[in-house]
Amino acid sequence: MNAQILDPCCGSKMFWFDHKNPNVVFGDIRKEEHTLCDGRSLVIEPDVMMDFRDMPFKDGQFTLVVFDPPHLVKAGKQSWLALKYGKLQDDWREDIRKGFAECFRVLANGGVLIFKWNETQIKVSELLALTDQKPLFGHITGKRANTHWITFMKVESKEG
Repeated sequence: MNAQILDPCCGSKMFWFDHKNPNVVFGDIRKEEHTLCDGRSLVIEPDVMMDFRDMPFKDGQFTLVVFDPPHLVKAGKQSWLALKYGKLQDDWREDIRKGFAECFRVLANGGVLIFKWNETQIKVSELLALTDQKPLFGHITGKRANTHWITFMKVESKEG
């Protein structure tokens, strides 16, 4: 795989213009198809079945990572929200902490991580506390301004 971009929680690839972009590795822990309550089809079909907490990639393999993990803790197992976005487990803090660590591990030095989070149930400040990386900038979107797009850049450590 020579792709430079990783989306480790691609779901149905909702925000992507090109769902088959050859420069992107689309990953997800789910591969499934559902008919939503309004009759629309929801297809989750990643290139690579994977867990964002333990990714099968080399260190520094990607120049861009888009991290859009599930953001719900309260949702019925078969609710359309859980089907569409996935659902976090009770130990979501540790899961997100591991997810950030893995995203930065597979990101090249100088690479960019875009983090997308909807804070309807969990505040974005709680998420940012789960990584030692500092965001550069962000933007809030959505009807209720609940969705945050936050940009990080992996900078080489100055230790030693």
